Amino acid sequence: MTFFSTLKKTGPAALAGALALGLSGTTAALAQDAAPALDTGNTAWMLVSTALVLMMTIPGLALFYAGMVRKKNVLATVMQSFAVCCLATVLWFVVGYSLAFSDGGGANAYVGGLSKAFFAGITVDTLWAPGVANIPEYLFAVFQMTFAIITPALIAGAFAERMKFSAMLLFTGLWLLVVYAPIAHWVWGGGFLGSAGVLDFAGGTVVHINAGVAGLVCALVLGKRQGYGSVNMAPYNLVYAVIGAALLWVGWFGFNAGSELAADGLAAAAMVNTQVAAATAGLAWMFTEWLVAKKPSVLGIISGAVAGLVAITPAAGFVNPTGAFVIGIVAGIVCYLAAVKLKHALGYDDSLDAFGVHGVGGIVGAILTGVFADKTINSLGENASVVTQLYGIVFTIVWTALATAAILYAVKALVGLRPSGQQEIEGLDVSQHGEVVQ
Repeated sequence: MTFFSTLKKTGPAALAGALALGLSGTTAALAQDAAPALDTGNTAWMLVSTALVLMMTIPGLALFYAGMVRKKNVLATVMQSFAVCCLATVLWFVVGYSLAFSDGGGANAYVGGLSKAFFAGITVDTLWAPGVANIPEYLFAVFQMTFAIITPALIAGAFAERMKFSAMLLFTGLWLLVVYAPIAHWVWGGGFLGSAGVLDFAGGTVVHINAGVAGLVCALVLGKRQGYGSVNMAPYNLVYAVIGAALLWVGWFGFNAGSELAADGLAAAAMVNTQVAAATAGLAWMFTEWLVAKKPSVLGIISGAVAGLVAITPAAGFVNPTGAFVIGIVAGIVCYLAAVKLKHALGYDDSLDAFGVHGVGGIVGAILTGVFADKTINSLGENASVVTQLYGIVFTIVWTALATAAILYAVKALVGLRPSGQQEIEGLDVSQHGEVVQ
């Protein structure tokens, strides 16, 4: 039925009513458009991304680390990742999220407040980034929770096979609140590093430099494993490690592309960059090892891929794929030298190379973000600066190192850090958990 046939059949009065109804509907629609509404596409993508990032810790990191320790410590290593997941979840809900992402008032440059403790004030209708991402704040909170879970879990790689379980739990809880939450606020929650223009798309500073430096401090404070340098400490099962690395790689798409908080072109660019950097770094590490040690190892190529994933994390939403390619090459070579050559030259026992891969890889990625940021990919990259990136790196290293050391010595005074020498020789599976791998 056409406009004119309607007018002929119903008459002018009916038409006037229809027009009035149409106008009122238009007004209502405009009012509705003015108020941000939930974006279902973004929400669906972020639900998937959150699950992917959780998968990075359990089972990804748990298997990756478990495959690289000795048989007598496999269960203890898996237990660390699983227990950290549980503990970090509760602490993030209770107070961690609020410290990272609420307004800290006069101290907001350094830490958030307590207004969102226990997720107070958040409802099913509360949106995060209204008018931009339009996703539920509950979803943003749990997405960030998965980052708070994996960061302290990464640290465990540095002290693997030699920290008491009770000490690990106490250290993790304190570290999450004293170190992780404030640094997340500095960069992403309205703090001074983000305000200064430090670029960290998905956690190169907040997660990887933070965890890597903390891991190095743990390795130094705890000292070397019993028999380090004289006892065979070959990995128990590299197949476990490969499966874990593969789960990390797949989960990293949620980590990096999910950090856009939207299903859009920039998320796609972050995904492409993640894949390119990981693959390139895996090859770079493999060929460097092949040249130096004469054989390419399974452990080497998976370590290289993880190094590439680490290094592209701060840059994923700021660089183009060519930048990601170069970052992957540099990360693969530099992290190999740090994990294999630097560690042995300096004599510290970073069991699973948490510092060599995550600390060094995070620093490489953060610096190169300032070099390769492309404003055609992300307008925020227009003012990228290596100097600004170094500013963020230095502040993170200093605070993480000092606070981590203080926490470790406090934990040592309260419950002790290491099991007895005999218990360590027997293995943490038996001494800490009363279980063994058959």
